[in-house]
Amino acid sequence: MQIALAPMEGLVDEILRDVLTRVGGIDWCVTEFIRVTDRVLPRSTYRKLAPELFNGARTAAGTPLRVQLLGSDPKCLGDNAAYACVLGAPVIDLNFGCPAKTVNKSRGGAVLLKEPELLHAIVREVRRSVPAAIPVTAKMRLGFDHKDLALDCARALAEGGAAQIVVHARTKVEGYKPPAHWEWVARVQEVVAVPVYANGDIWSLDDWRRCREVSGAENIMLGRGVVARPDLARQIAAARAGEDAGVMSWEALQPLLADFWLQARRKISPRYAPGRLKQWLAMLTRSYPEAVELFALVRRETRCEAIDALLGVSIAPAEANVLPIYEADGEALSDLQ
Repeated sequence: MQIALAPMEGLVDEILRDVLTRVGGIDWCVTEFIRVTDRVLPRSTYRKLAPELFNGARTAAGTPLRVQLLGSDPKCLGDNAAYACVLGAPVIDLNFGCPAKTVNKSRGGAVLLKEPELLHAIVREVRRSVPAAIPVTAKMRLGFDHKDLALDCARALAEGGAAQIVVHARTKVEGYKPPAHWEWVARVQEVVAVPVYANGDIWSLDDWRRCREVSGAENIMLGRGVVARPDLARQIAAARAGEDAGVMSWEALQPLLADFWLQARRKISPRYAPGRLKQWLAMLTRSYPEAVELFALVRRETRCEAIDALLGVSIAPAEANVLPIYEADGEALSDLQ
């Protein structure tokens, strides 16, 4: 059994990957998608979106990182995959699941599920372009607006050379609305010979147990569930071993929340750092009543120094990031909330 941390664009960046993998239970994680269009991206792009590449392709906790690419040009994706491997990527993952309208309009993500032949061509070209020892994996949904091509898409990925397939058990049109159709994960596994991971609507131990029963999948990918409850992967790993990991208390979460904020202060400009904290806090409110109270205090706060005081942290002026950065994709963020 393996538990993976999902690549959620605009949410699970290197800061949150660091914090969540320190809690434990996560076997590997994936970068936010790296959008590929018509050229090999510069080293700076990979350094921005996959800084762990320059630290052995692992988070500080030692959790392996995969590099995820998104695009529709097989040759260009292959060239970028080859370059990512030169930079140290141990696995190349391909995104065929992103539901964001802006991404789909530019022929990326879930819209490609309308074209199984193109999926096959992309995976085949990326597989051909990277060293044989480096696996190529893929993430898909059950389709764009229907599930009629789900099994064809899965076959296309596997026959193209994907070593593993993660299935988010909903279509693009279904977005993140419950329920996730875990029974389709079982159907996908029936038609491919590679491991299939179940993804979608696993918020608790009970959800995981139901997902395993319905999908038959031992391997899972956690997304919003582990962001809302940071010890969920640890709980599931322990339960699978017949143990009880207990539940992380709000008090135990405090140091991680403070460290998340300190890293955000150091890496993100003051204009955007508060938004990143609010984003995670909003998801923590699902699991922690205390997060509801804290979120109410910081919700309209824009001053980093005021948030420092609320969290009981201090940062030297020289450590704070005062340089502007690009704003995250607002549409992608709204999809996750």
